[in-house]
Amino acid sequence: MTDSFLASETARRRTFAIISHPDAGKTTLTEKLLLYGGAIGLAGSVTASKRQRDTSSDWMELEKKRGISISSTVLQFDYDGFRLNLLDTPGHKDFSEDTYRVLMAVDSVVMVIDAGKGIETQTRKLFEICRKRGIPIFTFMNKLDRPSRPLLGLMDELENVLNLKAYPINWPLGNGPDFKGVYDRKEKQVHIFERLGKGAYRAPVSIHDISDPFVKSNVHESVYKEIIEELGILDATQGTFDLSQVLSGKQTPVFFGSAANNFGVELLLKGFLEYSTPPSARASLNGLVAVNDPAFSAFVFKVQTNMNPMHRDKVVFVRICSGKFNRNMIVKHARTGEDIKLSDAHHIFGREREIINEAYPGDIVGFVTKNDLRIGDTITEDLNIVYCPMPAFAPESFAFLENAVPSGYKAFRKGMDHLLAENIVQSFELKSPKNSMPLLGAVGPLQYEVLQYRLKDEYGADSNLNPMPWKILRWVDSHTEGQLLPILPNGAAIGLDDQDRLVMLFPSDWSLKYFKEIQPSVVLMDTPEFKKEVHNARNIQRF
Repeated sequence: MTDSFLASETARRRTFAIISHPDAGKTTLTEKLLLYGGAIGLAGSVTASKRQRDTSSDWMELEKKRGISISSTVLQFDYDGFRLNLLDTPGHKDFSEDTYRVLMAVDSVVMVIDAGKGIETQTRKLFEICRKRGIPIFTFMNKLDRPSRPLLGLMDELENVLNLKAYPINWPLGNGPDFKGVYDRKEKQVHIFERLGKGAYRAPVSIHDISDPFVKSNVHESVYKEIIEELGILDATQGTFDLSQVLSGKQTPVFFGSAANNFGVELLLKGFLEYSTPPSARASLNGLVAVNDPAFSAFVFKVQTNMNPMHRDKVVFVRICSGKFNRNMIVKHARTGEDIKLSDAHHIFGREREIINEAYPGDIVGFVTKNDLRIGDTITEDLNIVYCPMPAFAPESFAFLENAVPSGYKAFRKGMDHLLAENIVQSFELKSPKNSMPLLGAVGPLQYEVLQYRLKDEYGADSNLNPMPWKILRWVDSHTEGQLLPILPNGAAIGLDDQDRLVMLFPSDWSLKYFKEIQPSVVLMDTPEFKKEVHNARNIQRF
């Protein structure tokens, strides 16, 4: 393989995620991008029965029943010479940590906003994560087929609430029943769409000049006048499109449309490919690693068990950062130093799998493996390459999960071992009070519901949830943990996380504040510190 071939393959990769507040249309847009990319011939979400939605990206049975995405999935397809790796993220706030891990694996994001509601809570949280990483953001104002908020007001909201410069690439022709298409500001063309098959197929489109009588005949006179006025305001106030600002995460190209009706979806896809960039150098513990580094390297950002329930398999998803992957190659597991043979590698498309023989930087590959690979681990041909670990966040809900049927303990334990490896919830070992089971920590209660559902569905193990009173967890700075007094505030507890880092649990803000007052020299953190010696921590059996 020549350096130029590796460079050309890397250059055509685009790895991105879609983020949104629940119900903004994220999963629908995901399917429509697959539809326009030729990955599916019929959009599944619009042909599902009213009782059960069955999209290509939502494969877990509980997701279908709840109608939400609660696990991230990886979808790969080609379009116009590009190879796209699309990571569909959880659509529920309780799984924000899973979403964060996905955002660590992508190079850009598409932010979906419901034009009738504007920026919502979860959108703000996810945007802040993108801002911290400097991830380029492409905005899709969705659901223009329904009544929307004032369009210029939506642009102001992007700038005032998110402090993100907004540059509309196109502009809608009306909204609700009057929504007919969009005006491409760059090409100065109107795209008139035709509603067809309830969005199951590509929307037929015709292209016109904005002064074309056909355009005027398709929109109400008052709507047409309003569009012309708004375009004039945009030209006078929006400034210029600055790609460097986009790539630094300071300006967002804005596209309008309706994912449900396929209006504007292809324009979004083409615009994204025009303005986004291929994979670039990634930070490691020893500096930046270039994509053209000859040594293959990748990091684990997701672990999923039982994707094929018949085989009780574990799939480890990695983001390739440098070099070329070849099937059956042998790499080093950076945490343990062990050799791993990468033989059972797949592209994952929902439940479907395709065996792959080679992959390049930017690609997402799923490995079926029994090796002890965990989220954040590095696999590499060069042990000098070890990628920075995945950050952990302080959970806000705590509980013990106990086996409900004595005869089913073996299945319960096996299921817990497998599912905790996925980081559905975090696990901790209390020093006091002692308990034979690990303490579980989650962002929200839905994570426990998923854990219990999967224990029963995949392992036949019934369980009882025993909620605990703690509301706040903090990691203790290693330089000050020796200064802890044996006396804790009433109701507080001390424990270890799964990497033996000291944590403290408090039942209330008052309890946390009181501890800080009596122990001002002890430094508490809402995210754990990373130490190289901790990276090689032994795997402790928790129960």
